Amino acid sequence: MQRHFNEIHPHFKLQGFHYTHHELQDVAYSLIKEGDSEERLIGDFLMDWISSREEVVVRTSGSTGKPKAITLSKQAMVNSALATGTYFGIREKSTALLCLSASHIAAKMMLVRAMVLGLSLDTVTPSSTPLTGSDKSYDLCAMVPMQLEKSIKDLNRIGTLLVGGAPIPQKLRESLKGCNTRIYETYGMTETCSHIAVRYVEVDKKVPPIGGGEHFHTLPGITVSADERGCLVIHAPELGQDKLKTNDLVNLISETEFDWLGRWDHVINSGGVKLIPEQIEEKLRPVVKGRFILTSKPDDTLGEKLILVIEGKEEQGLLEKISGMKNLDKFEIPKEIHHLDQFPQSESGKVKRESIRKEIL
Repeated sequence: MQRHFNEIHPHFKLQGFHYTHHELQDVAYSLIKEGDSEERLIGDFLMDWISSREEVVVRTSGSTGKPKAITLSKQAMVNSALATGTYFGIREKSTALLCLSASHIAAKMMLVRAMVLGLSLDTVTPSSTPLTGSDKSYDLCAMVPMQLEKSIKDLNRIGTLLVGGAPIPQKLRESLKGCNTRIYETYGMTETCSHIAVRYVEVDKKVPPIGGGEHFHTLPGITVSADERGCLVIHAPELGQDKLKTNDLVNLISETEFDWLGRWDHVINSGGVKLIPEQIEEKLRPVVKGRFILTSKPDDTLGEKLILVIEGKEEQGLLEKISGMKNLDKFEIPKEIHHLDQFPQSESGKVKRESIRKEIL
């Protein structure tokens, strides 16, 4: 199925009402003129979308660097919506919920999917509890991990849930056991029109995945490779990205499957041993309570020494407990433990590691 960006699917609905391409202009204008701050963001995007321009300007999240403005092809966004629809078998007239801020690509793409695939889309003001205040059910929704955590008791009202912005913590995964929602962790970025790969989060063996498995699996028309650093390279010509190099270290399974290991720019060289903080953090989660990260400080002997930074109060005897862990190599044991009252984070809940490191130093 091919669709052009200036085509609005005849079954598209917004807040329960059908709108044509021409009618959307009035809706967008009304949202900009009379809506709250989030509604104005939706109105701004709709106004951009129905214009004759073939591109839109969007901003990156800034989670891995300074936010910046980039230009995306509208047709690439349409192609991304079609790939998602094909992968998950989303049919016209399906229902969807938008509960993310339209300042980011994830929300913009939910609007595009609705217009392209013919979905009935409801929008709610972004909050940590997006499913409260209503008892409606939806076929499709996208959330960040914080929203997922606060919505567990209502998840049975969501058919397929896409979770992005930050990895799903192991503790949260365990609390999802028995849930009958199909939950997918997503991998992507603004430059790729949101996700290019998804990984099924198995919470109930009675709920089989629509696609994918234990690894991240790419959407139709997208393949991946790894560069000389072991970082992911994305090949997505339909999204306008023929060879997009990332700083994400991966274990490449095939040209359509991979495991995410961590960020290349987070790697710590301690005494000649390269340590990936995200991988060691997974080992520490059963022992360290609350939120924490591993980072480094300069060291005269090692060059960089591994340190543990915990959000909140100090736990007595923690370093001794970590030192006794059987699954840690000696280089993976932190040399120091530091505490911060509160971690700086992005809107999606992703911890800003570099800001924490600077504060510790």
